[in-house]
Amino acid sequence: MERKAVSLRDVAAVAGVSVSTVSKVLRGQGKASDATRKRILAAAERLDFQPNALGQFLAQGRSATIGILAENAPGTFTMPVLTGATTAFGERDLSVLVYDSHLDRTVVAATVRKLKARKVDGLLVIGDGSGSDMHSVSEGFSVPVVYAYGISDDAHDPSFMHDGFLAGRLAGEHLLGLGRTRIAHITAAPSDLSAKARADGLRAALDEAGLPLVLGQPLSGDWTREWGIRAARRLLESGERFDAVFCGNDTIAAAVQDVLRESGRRVPEDVAIVGMDNITGLSGQHDGLLTTIDPNLTELGAVAARYLADAIEGGEYEGGVHTIPCTLIPGESTGALPRSAGSVAA
Repeated sequence: MERKAVSLRDVAAVAGVSVSTVSKVLRGQGKASDATRKRILAAAERLDFQPNALGQFLAQGRSATIGILAENAPGTFTMPVLTGATTAFGERDLSVLVYDSHLDRTVVAATVRKLKARKVDGLLVIGDGSGSDMHSVSEGFSVPVVYAYGISDDAHDPSFMHDGFLAGRLAGEHLLGLGRTRIAHITAAPSDLSAKARADGLRAALDEAGLPLVLGQPLSGDWTREWGIRAARRLLESGERFDAVFCGNDTIAAAVQDVLRESGRRVPEDVAIVGMDNITGLSGQHDGLLTTIDPNLTELGAVAARYLADAIEGGEYEGGVHTIPCTLIPGESTGALPRSAGSVAA
């Protein structure tokens, strides 16, 4: 039989005071003698009293609800951000209302109106990457609005992103540390903010080592496997000597490995490869084949959510971009891990 929840009335009866006195003391309000306060707290502890969190929030004029507006909730990279955020809000006893715009701006406008009507305590907007700035929806909200996995086009908004510059630097430093000196870069167009940040980080590592980028500049296209194949063939046809390639994402990296295998190049003996995104690790099952950079998207969502929850409580709330560190995950493609018995040499 389910145990009946302990109420304020039960605590008041044991402590020998009024319900209103118990309520005020447990909320840290009102005036009560030290003896009365100790008696109430002791009674609450003995009865294992669990306050009604929603009731407490409502008493403070709050809804205990956070609005989440995702540009593409089911997206491969959006989902871990959303998971991290909702878990962090749950730890703060905050409920969430999740809306998905399906990358449709007309849906965004309608959803923003709904969220304003629902009187949420704050809004978290989750983007679909950092290819371009996100349109700010903060105007008209009297509560904090925070952006994650995307950068708002309004500099007054707090935005949280993984550190793309650090990702490129980590890849470069890893390859240089392995003795690779002829490093090429295959990625998306420089107009993509994420691609630019990663390329800048790689260049910084090479500049500090006094080494040029093979071909003088990245091979720039898009994030697809098809581009990875074309770019790898172009790199081979250039006649330039190279012993490593930093790829803008894991999809490109897999394509480059296939082209190198067809050409008779061995990975990692002849060419070391680093990818980006840790796609196999998104399911918690990194296979160890590809050295890759993990953008730590679940942590990104959690950090943005905690920042928003703190802002609602009166904490820091300042515009600008907040970056979350990336992590290099070693794999066979750079020789950072020994080749597993079942794997096939590229």
